[in-house]
Amino acid sequence: MFIIFICFLFLGISFHIFNFPASLAMSSNVLNGRHLRIIWPRWEGNPKGLSGPLKGGVFIDYFQARFNFTYEMVRVTENRLEPLGKERGLFSYLFDNQSDLIVSAITLTHRRNLIIDQTTPWEFPKFGLLIPVQEETANINAIIKPFQWPVWVGLVLSAFCVIAVLSLMHRYLEYRALRMSNQSKDVQRRHVYKSRAGSEYLYVFGNLLSQGGPCSSKLLPFRLVAGVWALAAFIFVQAYTSTLFTYVVAPVNQPLINSIYDIAESSDINLLVKLAGTPESMFLASQLSIQCYINNNWTGFYEKIRDRIKSYPQSRCTLVSECIDLVKPGLRNVFMDAELYQKDAIKENFEKTGKCNLQMARDSYYTTVYAVMALQKNSPYTDSINKGLMELSQSGLSDYWEVLFRPMPRQCQGKIRSGYKSPDNKKHPPLSLKNLTGAFIVLSIGFSLSILAFLVEQIISMSSRHRRQLRPTSNENEKGHIEMAKKSSQNFEQDAPVFID
Repeated sequence: MFIIFICFLFLGISFHIFNFPASLAMSSNVLNGRHLRIIWPRWEGNPKGLSGPLKGGVFIDYFQARFNFTYEMVRVTENRLEPLGKERGLFSYLFDNQSDLIVSAITLTHRRNLIIDQTTPWEFPKFGLLIPVQEETANINAIIKPFQWPVWVGLVLSAFCVIAVLSLMHRYLEYRALRMSNQSKDVQRRHVYKSRAGSEYLYVFGNLLSQGGPCSSKLLPFRLVAGVWALAAFIFVQAYTSTLFTYVVAPVNQPLINSIYDIAESSDINLLVKLAGTPESMFLASQLSIQCYINNNWTGFYEKIRDRIKSYPQSRCTLVSECIDLVKPGLRNVFMDAELYQKDAIKENFEKTGKCNLQMARDSYYTTVYAVMALQKNSPYTDSINKGLMELSQSGLSDYWEVLFRPMPRQCQGKIRSGYKSPDNKKHPPLSLKNLTGAFIVLSIGFSLSILAFLVEQIISMSSRHRRQLRPTSNENEKGHIEMAKKSSQNFEQDAPVFID
């Protein structure tokens, strides 16, 4: 009997030990059986255009299954978080006990932590710049882009210096030949050197154009200068042709900007921000509020951005959709918001128009910390929600949902900096006329100059022939003088008196 009692006692203790974690978990789940009032701005019952996490709905369903609670959605019309004066914000529903949970992209700040409970951060997004896709432009400057302007200036000066040195050598050789030869040889050498005049121009520019040219003298000093120029021209030509290919195949629709610093330096670009959003707080709020985000002395770059926002009357919009509607091809407007929302805008615009009219700038700005949910201050549900968020982060479901809910169209893959790329992007597009516009411009200029030179030569030759026809030659003048002399002598003989003996 005692043995049976010991066995039952051992089984009871074992059962209690093995079921203790489960019973502890159930006792710590304060959400079990509760009914929550939840605010999710993107809920279909709310007005369209409110900003919030796209995957907020699946977050709510996951937590409902995980913690066993029921919920109802609270309809809201506000798009700002903090109340401003008489205007309500989403936090007003927490203050008035009209909501238990807000599922939105809320930035962590110390001031907000004093009035609400903020959950564990679930994402660290960057602020991207949404810009319109520029129209294709003629690639005119492709022929001069391989070299910077100091290189072009140095190349032109070097060419003229080499021409001057070679010309001076020609003159010196001609002068020395005149002194060392007799008159007949002098005339012959002068004819030779005059026929060679201008050969240094052909040699210098011929090497630059990869056409070469004859070296008009066999003397060592002359050939040394010519050889140095040939080597320098070879380096210039090889460097130019190897770099020219990159600029010829470059896209002919350059982005409006590459970073936010381009906005600060361009007076014709307008920056759009969401009213009461983080970008507006960084650049337009008071000095104390700005220091919650960054260490800003309100001069230099930040002052330029502030002035750029204030200079445009429509720079601050209540709804994100209002700002996106102002970002159109042909307009120089840029919208600053979280990159996740920028991708949503690119996708929605493509589904509406069938074209990729929007893209993101190359460089993002300012990485921030988002807390996906906010609760009432000292809420009993905060710890459970934090536990669920950490489980989601460790399992990788949050990242999977991000890819699942934001499938970017293949046609717009090149408009964002991250994400998978379509295999079609590996194929280089064929060159169009706009890629080779610079080469055709050079060809047309050269063709026009050659026609102009031909016409000038024809005009000069026609005028010289006309003068030669009007002016008698020396032989004709001599014959005319002889005939006049004969006639005068004959007249003299006829008119002379005759004497008869």
